[in-house]
Amino acid sequence: LSLRTVINSCDDCIRSGPYCVWCQELNFIKAGEQEATRCDTKAQLITRGCKDIVSPTNSLIINKDDELAQSFIQQEPIQLRPQKITLSLRPGLPQSFTVTFKRVQGYPVDLYYLMDLSYSMKDDLKNVKELGQDLFQALNRITQHAQIGFGAFVDKTVLPYTNVKKLQKPCDDEDEQQCQAAFGYRHVLPLTSNMTEFKAKVSQQSISGNLDSPEGSLDAMMQAAVCGDKIGWRNSSTRLIVLTTDAGFHMAGDGKLAGILEPNSEECHIENNLYTKSSEMDYPSVGQLATQLEKNNIQPIFAVTENVVSVYKELSAMIPKSEVQVLSSDSKNVVKLIKDAYNVSSELVTCLPGFLFMYTLDCFLDSEGICDDVHEEQEISFNITVTAFSCMEGKKSFTIRPLGVKDTLTVSISAECMCKCEDPTDEHHTHCKGKGSVSCGICRCNDGFVGQFCDCAIGDKDDSSLRASCRRMNGTECEGRGDCVCGRCQCHSTESGNSYRGDFCECDDEHCEKFQNKLCGGNGRCKCGTCECFPGYEGSACQCMVSREGCQTANGSVCYGRGICKCNRCECNEGYQPLQCKQYCCPSCLRSCIECLGFDSGPYQKNCSLACNSSIYYEKVEKFTISKEPCKLKDSQGCWIKFSLEQLVGVDNYRAEVLMQRDCPEPPSVIPIIAGAIAAVALIGILLLMLIKLLIYINDLKEFRKFENEKKKAKWAKVRHCH
Repeated sequence: LSLRTVINSCDDCIRSGPYCVWCQELNFIKAGEQEATRCDTKAQLITRGCKDIVSPTNSLIINKDDELAQSFIQQEPIQLRPQKITLSLRPGLPQSFTVTFKRVQGYPVDLYYLMDLSYSMKDDLKNVKELGQDLFQALNRITQHAQIGFGAFVDKTVLPYTNVKKLQKPCDDEDEQQCQAAFGYRHVLPLTSNMTEFKAKVSQQSISGNLDSPEGSLDAMMQAAVCGDKIGWRNSSTRLIVLTTDAGFHMAGDGKLAGILEPNSEECHIENNLYTKSSEMDYPSVGQLATQLEKNNIQPIFAVTENVVSVYKELSAMIPKSEVQVLSSDSKNVVKLIKDAYNVSSELVTCLPGFLFMYTLDCFLDSEGICDDVHEEQEISFNITVTAFSCMEGKKSFTIRPLGVKDTLTVSISAECMCKCEDPTDEHHTHCKGKGSVSCGICRCNDGFVGQFCDCAIGDKDDSSLRASCRRMNGTECEGRGDCVCGRCQCHSTESGNSYRGDFCECDDEHCEKFQNKLCGGNGRCKCGTCECFPGYEGSACQCMVSREGCQTANGSVCYGRGICKCNRCECNEGYQPLQCKQYCCPSCLRSCIECLGFDSGPYQKNCSLACNSSIYYEKVEKFTISKEPCKLKDSQGCWIKFSLEQLVGVDNYRAEVLMQRDCPEPPSVIPIIAGAIAAVALIGILLLMLIKLLIYINDLKEFRKFENEKKKAKWAKVRHCH
């Protein structure tokens, strides 16, 4: 039923599900049958005899598919194919395509070596000075177009990160002559292919120092990523940043310890090879750094000592294609680490909202979906599957790019939500009685005509007013049981083959109340949802025989006149009790009458005879003569009145006996009340004073603990460690 009320066209049909199709055969449905029956699965429509089915599918067009380059013999070698495709997707229907990547032989590599020069890296610096030739030889085995640059970092030159009294000689060892002044990040050498220059620049470096253990690693990486013109990144190259350190890192928010509140701008601030905003801007967040590394197509390699591997693995999990390798205590294995990280390939898909992306790679994958040990000229295929969730307007695009490579695949995408039927152009088609055109098998009527075949002339009325005449107040069109044709309901058949009836198809003869699992108890007929009982039966389901025997009372009345007899049982008026409406509970509504008649007081005191004499016959007695349980009510003066009530035949007719003596409570003693009030006020005052004292104590305790915690936090500023 939900489909019949929602689907009115081929477009509605294909939007309802990925496997719904539409039959556009002209005479597929009968007169009065809903157009929604044209929408079904393909198998069902074929079974029903449809020979003209509309079923939009996905389409894929490859717009650009240049061959992959064999070697680096051109400025922009092609390493990814295809380069541009166009997708048209039906919502819910997945579409797959393959992307091939091959790292070209001799493709340039730009490696920027970023080193921690805190005091604890003293031995590592000595080894790096000796590894210059090995680094170049390792890169030359990968490509003849390699460049290496060098940068160094320590931390911000303000408290609590660095001892501001020892900025020029921050190292602890007083005999250490090779200790340079404290700094945040220094760009030492732009990318170069000159091995001699690299060795000379690195050999000039000396160790520095700071106070705390975490370093300004993220500050240095951010500047290396965004200062492309100063670092010397080439447009066509694999870009690597190798960060070596033996300590953790500061990140966004840590700058507040030094009163640095301005967030990182993600912009280049290098002047005279120094990061000039180190003491003015906070450290970058991990998200900011990941964004800039991805934007500038840079792959970071964290070569760190064993003690901080777990820290950098957590960082690596948030930065695409980053690698974490264990650096030996003397940094001699750094060449192997760089080579291993280079031979890793993964893919980045820039996703769009409203679409589901899945991809697989035809290589040996690790647990994170990354290909290990990828060599030059080795082809890797990425199988991409895209699914649209819903329809959308216009076209959108996304990109696919292997991380660390400039090549991209641009995918233009749109959702297919319209039927493309080959319809005749005749606006007076015979199928539509000459009053409309055919669209995907159904009639689109000209102005002034409506109906399945445009056979209803509506004059100056519109379709909405005609449909309104097929709805009851706050109801649905033909109650969902028929079609509105020319302003009148044509009712459908019921499941048993009968028809719904009524102006709005509101009636059927199959949904009446049942008794003993029989419609109308088998003792009546169902008409428009209501049972019409045969003679001798009554009840909503004709479940009762017509009889008054069970309702007859001893005085010959029916239910004592205080109810009606249904199904041979009394249905008593409110306040009266079955079986024959004879007994009555003590009525609180008679309290005012009893009080005014018996004791001349209460709300009815001034008009007692007018309000009560006509329905209550009373007398004041010293002892009850009525055998019923006496009633007890509290009057307006707080006294208890005892009375006995006998119900007479009819409604609201009573005989009452009222005891002459009322039970009135003794007046309260004033002195105990006053004494109790004074004691209560005094007690409340004492409790309030105690509560205030307790709150003051709790607040003082809280402030004391806060003070103690601040003291503990401040102790670290008195300890000095050089790294």
